[in-house]
Amino acid sequence: MVLIAGLAAALGGCTATISPDTPGLEPIPGSITYGGQPRTRLTRAPIGSPVSHQFRNEFGQRVEERYIIQPDRSLKLVWRRIYRDWPFNDD
Repeated sequence: MVLIAGLAAALGGCTATISPDTPGLEPIPGSITYGGQPRTRLTRAPIGSPVSHQFRNEFGQRVEERYIIQPDRSLKLVWRRIYRDWPFNDD
């Protein structure tokens, strides 16, 4: 029983998600807005439309982020998921 509970707890920690309501969602190295807004603007995309971005962080973990296009054409980071692949790093 203890082994099953430990395995369930380990599998439950496989991904981490930060919701849009979480204060302090800051860009990390690899984020589109890390170091400031990009110089180019998305001029044809409608305001409020989502932009997805995937990259690997400094630990080799896959990161997905979602941005929303603001009225001034800047990008607002609203969601992030970090896939913690260890020990089953198969991708």
